[in-house]
Amino acid sequence: MTEMMSGVEHADDTTPETRPAALEGLDEQLVDQLVSRARAGGLKLTGEGGVLQQLTKRLLESALEGEITDHLGYDKHDPAGRGTGNSRNGTRSKTVLTDVGPVEIDVPRDRNAEFEPRIVAKRQKRLNGVDEMVISLFAKGLTTGEISAHLAEVYGADVSRQTISTITDKVVEGMVEWQNRPLDPVYPVVFIDAIHVKIRDGQVANRPIYMAMAVTCEGHRYILGIWAGDGGEGAKYWLHVLTELRNRGVADVLMLVCDGLTGLPDAVTTVWPRTIVQTCIVHLLRNSFRYAGRRHWDAIAKTLKPVYTAPTEAAAKERFAEFADAWGVRHPAIVRLWNNAWAEFVPFLALDVEIRRVICSTNAIESVNARIRRAVKARGHFPNEQAALKCVYLAVMSLDPTGTGRKRWTMRWKPALNAFEIAFDGRLAAGRK
Repeated sequence: MTEMMSGVEHADDTTPETRPAALEGLDEQLVDQLVSRARAGGLKLTGEGGVLQQLTKRLLESALEGEITDHLGYDKHDPAGRGTGNSRNGTRSKTVLTDVGPVEIDVPRDRNAEFEPRIVAKRQKRLNGVDEMVISLFAKGLTTGEISAHLAEVYGADVSRQTISTITDKVVEGMVEWQNRPLDPVYPVVFIDAIHVKIRDGQVANRPIYMAMAVTCEGHRYILGIWAGDGGEGAKYWLHVLTELRNRGVADVLMLVCDGLTGLPDAVTTVWPRTIVQTCIVHLLRNSFRYAGRRHWDAIAKTLKPVYTAPTEAAAKERFAEFADAWGVRHPAIVRLWNNAWAEFVPFLALDVEIRRVICSTNAIESVNARIRRAVKARGHFPNEQAALKCVYLAVMSLDPTGTGRKRWTMRWKPALNAFEIAFDGRLAAGRK
């Protein structure tokens, strides 16, 4: 809408080289004259009764007139239509919501009631652009009530919350297809995590929404799927998720980065025996801070940094022994936490520094989760599981609309992918065939 208005309001300031592609098929002089006359007559370009609404009305009615002419086989008032058995039968008024506001149009009819308009179908109350706008606003975190208020304020359109919910429900079919699409045979890294949302099922309760995000062999970020769990974030449910990914075509994953969930390494090994399970270092640090007072956080972080930046596992053990000597008496729970997670913590220490840099945390997936949380937070809680998944799906689909993040992500992963190629002895190359 903004782009459309910008093109009209500045039509007399553009040159042939800079005019929008959408105007190439129009008479440029006619457009300039129209804008000039509107301004001279004090007419608004937008809003109720504005030039754009009137143009939209004329264009729609002209298109409908063309459709009924094609249907009947003769032009209006053409004597050729006499005796054909069908003819025009006046019009009926109808208001449709467009991206320039509500527009009242006259829809032609035929005597045999056989005419089926396509540009504005029977019982259609909105043009496609409006549905796309509603879905976009919903994906950005606006509630149905906020979208309804926005349409009323900006376009003067009265659209109920139920109608908006019906519009957004159209994505459910696409969501099911997306969730079951085939996947690549090999991914260098898969990040898994879960966020919790409130779902009202008899009573409001926290439910996990599981997400798996991969990095492709070309270095692109790729959401593999989202799933609604029925309880806590458990390894048993993750086994179900990983099995589904394998059934959708994922034969091999080089590394899987997670938050150190108990039992998860066994679940991963069951599905992909050669996959290395790596604990997220950021999660490990956060969990460590839970056992310490805030005044000690900086000192603990400083003492732990030599552990997870050590050049080898042996060096990491030495640095951790120093940490245990310094903090073991005051905070034995932190020492126990790292000892229990050691087997899943050390794998990345044997890999190239470029790999360490990109897989030492689940920040990649947590940036996606942050976007999802913004959309979820605006709604408070959801009436059912499908409503929660719809919200999360739309938030995921609205990520990086310009593609800038994709380019930046790809460049960041190039050195790491080269290191994966060497470290994993041809397994990554199998995914490119």
